[in-house]
Amino acid sequence: MIIKIYNAHIIDPFTSKEGIADIILENGIISKVYFKKKISQLKVSKSSSSVIEINAKGLYVFPGLIDMHTHLREPGYEYKETIRTGTLAAVKGGFTSVCCMANTNPVNDNPEVTYYILAKAKEEGSCDVYPIGAITKGLKGEELSEMAMLKEAGCVAFSDDGMPVMNSMIMKRALDYSKSVDAPIISHCEDLALTEDGVMNEGKISFYLGLKGIPKASEEVFVSRDIILSKYSGAPLHIAHVSVKGSVELIKRAKEEGVPVTAETCPHYFTLTEEAIRDYNTNAKVNPPLRTEEDRQAIKEALKEGIIDVIATDHAPHHIDEKKVPFQEALNGISGLETALALSLRLVHDDILSLRELIEKFTVNPAKILKINKSGIKEGASADLIVVDINKAWTVDKDKFASLGKNTPFDGWKLRGKVLLTIKGNKVFDMRKSG
Repeated sequence: MIIKIYNAHIIDPFTSKEGIADIILENGIISKVYFKKKISQLKVSKSSSSVIEINAKGLYVFPGLIDMHTHLREPGYEYKETIRTGTLAAVKGGFTSVCCMANTNPVNDNPEVTYYILAKAKEEGSCDVYPIGAITKGLKGEELSEMAMLKEAGCVAFSDDGMPVMNSMIMKRALDYSKSVDAPIISHCEDLALTEDGVMNEGKISFYLGLKGIPKASEEVFVSRDIILSKYSGAPLHIAHVSVKGSVELIKRAKEEGVPVTAETCPHYFTLTEEAIRDYNTNAKVNPPLRTEEDRQAIKEALKEGIIDVIATDHAPHHIDEKKVPFQEALNGISGLETALALSLRLVHDDILSLRELIEKFTVNPAKILKINKSGIKEGASADLIVVDINKAWTVDKDKFASLGKNTPFDGWKLRGKVLLTIKGNKVFDMRKSG
């Protein structure tokens, strides 16, 4: 198969190249990239009778996005999501690589589960799947998993996401071992003693709604602890789903001191606040919870200053019956793969980030942190790219999600910016037709 893309505006943080270009893809490989030249002047080998031509005038081409924080649910929770449906949702949202968290059933704390995920992804997946192994066996926080074996099996990082590692000695040992196997710890920072039975941000709104609140200190205490342990061990630490201003300040100070810490946030933390819960909307219930306007602004400023390195989705699909319950009983999570880029493009439209800075947070930075071998849009590289209309208006319709999880607080929102095509190897996913 030959794919010719004409007049595309390429922004590629991997190669630091930007400009109008024509691209030729042959049998899943980028064979030519011509900046400011006409593709008609060029010779293309007749390796295939199938030729797809795409006029990308007025459109952007980016490297395929990387989500370093996804819950694919399989094995064990296939009624919420499967590797097949989760990766279809990923490519629809522009992600050609997803890193799946370990809180499956059984937990990905042994090589057999890792092998299963990789085999299933190879058989049914639409994009690259990189497993993240558990820090502790069963996510219980009591005994370290066999990190070396998990890394050898294919895990790119370790996390007990969904549960914090409460024991500081266990966390220290985890950091030590992660350094020896050259794969980072991704920390879910939450002090369960402070969280207790909280279900939303602690403050005036939780008091007004009569809901148990979660103090910001619940996150800040463990961000501080894990930074101290990272500094002590010299091991890389990645802080997941940053939600509060205090965490931003701690991470900024740590980076200034040379601590090997990186951080991510999610679109809902720079888009929504606790106000989204005033009507007891369970689709806005997440962990860590949505915070205040001050926190939202601090997250946006941290993205602008580079304190927060990565935008991840924390895609957490649930069955409707797990959300259509009283707020206190609803499970935490948003199905986020299919809305993440459009929500994040608001940062560009509002002049908070440049387009290149935004794409770096979705591509280069997660690839560097996880040491995933990605090379961008260059000759000889695997075709791994997306075609995007950054100004296309569309309305979120959860019923059109490829994900089994329809749990989104953005249903009905009018957004700007849409992925039109995702090209992964020889596969072309055309969202112009599917909507």
